[in-house]
Amino acid sequence: MTAVRLPEPWQMSDPFDEGMLDVGDGHRLHYEQSGNPEGIPVVFLHGGPGSGAGPTRRKTFDPEVFRIVLFDQRNSGRSTPSAAEPVVDLSTNTTPHLVADIERLREHVGVDRWMVVGVSWGATLGLAYAEAHPHRVTAVALGAVTNTSAREVEWITRDMGRVFPREWARFVAGVPEAERDDNLAAAYSRLLHHPDPGVREKAAKHWCDWEDTHVATFPGATHDPRYDDPAFRLAFGRLVTHYWGNAGFLEDGQLMRDLPRLAGIPGALVHGRTDISSPLDIPWRIAQGWPDAELVVVGDASHGGGSWSAELRAAVARLGERVGASAGPRTDD
Repeated sequence: MTAVRLPEPWQMSDPFDEGMLDVGDGHRLHYEQSGNPEGIPVVFLHGGPGSGAGPTRRKTFDPEVFRIVLFDQRNSGRSTPSAAEPVVDLSTNTTPHLVADIERLREHVGVDRWMVVGVSWGATLGLAYAEAHPHRVTAVALGAVTNTSAREVEWITRDMGRVFPREWARFVAGVPEAERDDNLAAAYSRLLHHPDPGVREKAAKHWCDWEDTHVATFPGATHDPRYDDPAFRLAFGRLVTHYWGNAGFLEDGQLMRDLPRLAGIPGALVHGRTDISSPLDIPWRIAQGWPDAELVVVGDASHGGGSWSAELRAAVARLGERVGASAGPRTDD
């Protein structure tokens, strides 16, 4: 049996449009468009929450086929205000806010329907958006799939201590003793907003050390250099703990409950078999409730690496062929 050749990362094209979109509540989102202006519209949803959508994300898409829209979610990347600012109010940064932002962006760039591609936290957000606005979605491709449920947060912040006992002991020791049996993400969120910058920085370092532990479990994994930047550590830690401490601002079981809304929308769920940050049962259960979605299990991949990125590129290409010209730019509204 001949092995299927997976696509290499696509050549990045320069943006043909870039700007800041005012979405209210004092937030301005950085966005860009690249690739083919007449191509199949696709929006990429980054992970984290708080990782930002760096330009290398363009490599997921064939620039001759797709009209690629990237943006930084509230308080992350080049969007303003940054979660790294000493005083930042995250009260208007929730999943419903982000879903509404995606719709504002779609209208702003003049697209009627588009493909949705998300990774990690972006998979949670992609499902939430597609279920809220299925008539605006042509296809969905998700990688390193999560639902950001309370059970998943408990798995990462507490149960994984059985896999990494020494590292978890350091992680849990980073919060006050009285809070160690409670919601650890919420406890870290409070520390990351402490008025003392020394307390904030120590908490950010502890949080990102734990992220670096449970994500980088694939062969050849190395330290994530993003965590060497104090500003990134603080912004990332604040946003992740804000969302995780509140179970993604979603009702328990909401994303699974609303899967029937995706009926008829083709999808792909690409996930590493050895992803211990987000176990395989998450995309498997999604696939059971969404028959139009293909589940692609990648044997050598974990949450942070392996060949799932290449498999996601292949899945995006397949979905692009199915979507074709039916997802062209809006001509009238």
